[in-house]
Amino acid sequence: PAPILSSGGPMLRGPMNGIEELARPLSSYVRRQSGKSVAGLSTQVKDLAAEEDWRFTLLRSVGEECQTEQDLRSLLQRKPAFTLYDGFEPSGRMHIAQGVFKALNVNKCTKAGGTFIFWVADWFALMNDKMGGDLEKIKTVGKYLIEVWKAGGMDMSNVKFLWSSDEISNHAEEYWTQALDIARRTTLSRVKRCCQIMGRKEDSLTAAQILYPIMQCTDIFFLKADICQLGVDQRKVNMLARDYCELAGRKERPVVLSHHMLYGLKAGQSKMSKSDPDSAIFMEDKAEDVARKIRQAYCPTKAEASAAPSAQDDEMHLVKDDLMNPCLDYVKYILFSQDNYSFKVGAKSYAHFEDVKRAFVGGEISETDLKESLIEQVNALLQPVRKHFETDPVAKELLSKVSQWKRENLVVSSSPARLKVVQAGSPRVFAVFAPLPSDTLQLEAVIGTLARLRKAPAGSAVVLWLEDWTALALGRAGGTKATIKAYFDLLLFGLRVLAPELMKNVRVCWQGEMILTAPSDYWIAVINAGRRCSLEKIRSQLPVGQNLEYASQVLTALMHIGDVFALCGEDGPSLCCDTYHENLHNLALEQCEACQLPAPSVETMPTQRLRLQADGEGAEADVHVLLVDKEIDVNRKIKKAFCEPGNVDFCPPLDWVSVLLDLRGEFPVARKPDNGGDLLYKSMDVIRKDFESGALHPGDLKDGLKKALNSALEAVRTALQASDELRKAQKEMENSAKAQQKKK
Repeated sequence: PAPILSSGGPMLRGPMNGIEELARPLSSYVRRQSGKSVAGLSTQVKDLAAEEDWRFTLLRSVGEECQTEQDLRSLLQRKPAFTLYDGFEPSGRMHIAQGVFKALNVNKCTKAGGTFIFWVADWFALMNDKMGGDLEKIKTVGKYLIEVWKAGGMDMSNVKFLWSSDEISNHAEEYWTQALDIARRTTLSRVKRCCQIMGRKEDSLTAAQILYPIMQCTDIFFLKADICQLGVDQRKVNMLARDYCELAGRKERPVVLSHHMLYGLKAGQSKMSKSDPDSAIFMEDKAEDVARKIRQAYCPTKAEASAAPSAQDDEMHLVKDDLMNPCLDYVKYILFSQDNYSFKVGAKSYAHFEDVKRAFVGGEISETDLKESLIEQVNALLQPVRKHFETDPVAKELLSKVSQWKRENLVVSSSPARLKVVQAGSPRVFAVFAPLPSDTLQLEAVIGTLARLRKAPAGSAVVLWLEDWTALALGRAGGTKATIKAYFDLLLFGLRVLAPELMKNVRVCWQGEMILTAPSDYWIAVINAGRRCSLEKIRSQLPVGQNLEYASQVLTALMHIGDVFALCGEDGPSLCCDTYHENLHNLALEQCEACQLPAPSVETMPTQRLRLQADGEGAEADVHVLLVDKEIDVNRKIKKAFCEPGNVDFCPPLDWVSVLLDLRGEFPVARKPDNGGDLLYKSMDVIRKDFESGALHPGDLKDGLKKALNSALEAVRTALQASDELRKAQKEMENSAKAQQKKK
C-alpha cells in the first residue's frame, strides 16, 4: 500500500483504523517532529481523539437533535474555541426550563470550550407585540432575565449578553444588508414554515411576522455563531440558516443543537405557556406555589388518548413519548441534567432516570411520592433565586416591575419613531422614486425620470430617491452593490447632462445613506408598519403584475412605507411616480393616515415606452436605446426600427421624435431638394400629419431621428470619456449584463 505520511519522517503504511484516520490533518506536524516515534504520535492522536470525544459527548447531551453530528465533530476538530448562541425574547417572567434547564445546558457548552452568546431579542419582542410594544419595558424584562440566570447557577465566565436593538443600530449596514440578502434568496413559502416560532397560525400572519425569521436567521451570521443552541421550537428557523448557506454558497453551515421542550404541567401541553401561570414553575415562584402546581400536575402512568397533542404541537418534540408526563419530564431534564445526580424517594436513591420512570410506571413509586420528592428538589434549586430577588434591591425592583406589567392589560400603540429627512419649516417635498436598476440603463428610463421631475411645482423641495437597498433585496442588476451603484451613478450622470439646470435644484437621496443616519428610527417605523399590515394587504399592494413569492417583496414593501414616512414634513409629500411605484405609494398613503402623519398625494405618470419594435419582435439588444450607446449603435437600432409608412398608431420613431421635441424644441429633417428640401418641425401634430399623409417618408424620418438622437447623446459620450469613475461604472454594468445573460 502507498505511504500515508512521508517526506522525511516516519511513515505509516497499510489500512488505517479510526484513530489513525485522525492523523491525516497532523501530517505537517509530523514533518516538523520527524524525530519522534510513530508510537509517540499514536499516543498524541489518541489523546486528541479522547479530548474531542468527551467534548462531543457533552455537547451532544444538550440537544434532543443535532444537525448534524458530523458537522459538530468537524467543528470541534477545526475550532477548539467556538461560539454558541441562543436568542431570548424578553416577554415576561422566566419559567424553569428557561432558567434552570438553560443554565445547566450553558454550563455544559462552556465547559466544552464554547463561548455562549445570549442575544437579548428586544427587537423581536417589539415585533411580537410583547409588553405593549414598549421597547423600554422590553429591555427591563431582559435585565430581569439576566438576574435570574446569575442567581440560578449559570457560570458567567464565558457568557456574553448582547442587546439586539443596540447591536443592530451600531452595526446597521452589516446587519441589514445581510438580512436583505437572506430575504432575497428565501421564498415566502419557506419563511412561512418558520411561523411556529412565534406561536402564530399561518392564516393570521402580519407582514412583521415574516420579518421575524429573516431577522433571527440574520442573527446567526451577524454573531458569527458556530452552533445554534435553541429549543426544538426554534428548529425550523435555524434550519433556514443552513438552507441559506447552501443558496449563498457558504461552505460552513451552523450546527443546530436543539434542546428538549419541557411539557406544560397540564394534560396535552406540549410546552410551557407563559400566558398560563399554572402550566409551569417560574423561577421566582414561592415554595407553596411550586407545591400547589406540582401536586395539581398531570402525571399518568400510561398513555392517554385525551391528552395527545395536536399535529402542530407534536412538532415540538423530536423524540416520541406517548406518556407525556410533565413530572417525569422535570425529573429527567431538570434534575438529572445536574452532574452526578441521584433522585431520592423516601429512603431509596435512583442514579438513572430510566430507573425512576420504570419504578413509577410499575407502581414502585406512587404519584404522591414522586411529586413530593419533585417538589422538595425543585424548591432546593429555586431557593437561591428566591433569595436573590428578595434581598438584592436591583433584582427586587426588576421583578416588581415585570410582575406589575404582566398583571396590566398593556395596549399596543404605534411608535412615533421614524426616519426624518425633511427639516422643520422646509417647503413641501415633491418626490420622485427613481426606476429600480436593471441589467442595462435604457435612455427611456432617464427621460421618464426627467419628465416626472419637471412636474414639480415652483418652490417645492424636489427629491430624487434612489432605492439602492431595495434593489439589493430584490436582486436587481444581479443583486450586487457594485452594479446597483453603477446603475444609479449612470442614471444621475444622464440626468445631469441632459437637464443640468433642472438637476441643480434636485436633492438626491440614496436610500441606504438616509437609513444609516437614524437606523433605529427607520427600522422601528418599518417594523411597526409590518405589525399593522396583514400579509394579504402586502400581496394586494405589490406592483402591477407581480406575484408574492419571496420574503424580500414583503420586506421591501414595508421599507417603502418607511421611505415615504421619512419624506413627511409639516405637509405630506407630493409623490410623482411611474406605474411600478403606484400601488406601493398608495400603501404608504394608508399607513401615513393610520399613524396620523400628513398624507401624501400620489400622481401617476407612466414612463413612455420607446421600444423600437412591437413586443416580442426583434432581439433585445436592438430594440432599446441605451444611455451609453455609441453613434454606430444608435444608427443600427434606428435603422431596424418598425416604421410602416402612414402608420401613426404604432410608430416608435415618432415616439422618439416626440421626446426629443420636448427636450430640444425642434426637430430638423435634412432632405435633397428633389425630395422637397429640408424641414424644421416644432409641432408634433404637424409631424404626425405629414407622416400619415406621406409628406414625410419613413427613411427621412429615421435619418432625422438618427442625427437628433446622436446630437442629444454627444454631450453624454464626451463627459463619459472624461470620467474614469463613470467608465468604470459602465464596465461594471456591461460585465454584470454578460454574467446575467450566461445564467439564462
